[in-house]
Amino acid sequence: MPAAHLVSIADLEASQIVKILDGADRHHLLANEPIKKLTTLRGRTVINLFFENSTRTRTSFELAAKRLSAEAINISGSTSSTTKGETLVDTGKNMMAMYPDAIVVRHSYGGAAAMLAAAVACPVINAGDGQHEHPTQALLDAATIRRNKGRVEGLEIAIVGDVAHSRVARSNILCLSKLGARVRVVAPLTLIPRGIELIGGDVTRERVSIHTRLEDGLEGADVVMMLRVQHERAADEAPRFPNTRELSRTFGLSERTLRFAKPDAIVMHPGPINRGVEMMPAVADGARAVILAQVSWGVALRMAVLERCILGEAALA
Repeated sequence: MPAAHLVSIADLEASQIVKILDGADRHHLLANEPIKKLTTLRGRTVINLFFENSTRTRTSFELAAKRLSAEAINISGSTSSTTKGETLVDTGKNMMAMYPDAIVVRHSYGGAAAMLAAAVACPVINAGDGQHEHPTQALLDAATIRRNKGRVEGLEIAIVGDVAHSRVARSNILCLSKLGARVRVVAPLTLIPRGIELIGGDVTRERVSIHTRLEDGLEGADVVMMLRVQHERAADEAPRFPNTRELSRTFGLSERTLRFAKPDAIVMHPGPINRGVEMMPAVADGARAVILAQVSWGVALRMAVLERCILGEAALA
């Protein structure tokens, strides 16, 4: 079977996204079982190749592989031969020579996952590449929304914060628009990439709106998704906002600003949270926050993704 990569949400049709979410629904039930193990990928090997720091994504991919009875091999950038000058493509080819069944890659370079996918014969799953995309995060966010709101189609979803440097925002704009939601990009103008509403062509052009005032962006929203200020990706740029205190004052989610959203709106965050900056502790720990639920769905969703990529879509039927 040819490799079934997952490099970008753009590569998935809405029906394929729904199949993955349905697969995650089934796997999420496994979390409550005393023995959290299936034999679906017994005898298979998944290599987690992470060139950037990660807690949630790396751990959930490892757990996902192990819960499907696959072998999970973890390799970090600091312990790989890239520190000796080896290229990503050569690293991938050397991994391929050991016959893995899938490679999960996280890299600081946008396009790294696509580059690796073109060089190896096994499926490549993008676990975040630079400021480009983070497709499995968007899928688990969609799964969390669907579980809490009963649907994605027709919802008003506000994505707030450092959109300029967020691969999560890009993947979510594509994913949620394809599923029929209306997406609001909410941030200071300096943190909104020009043309972000056009990244999915007609689909996002019709469903994505831009808001440069927090209260306007939150008005009547069903879902509020906050983003972390990514200082590490902006280190070489001129400052895009005066300071984090000012950004928190004008675009931070507090109990007061959350009141502009619907009374039953849920609050999300891909993590890690900068408490007191993009979100106040009272909101992060409040009853409307589903942030830990996102982490829980991450394992189930990535189980479904591994099955699809290694075994094909029929595995999710």
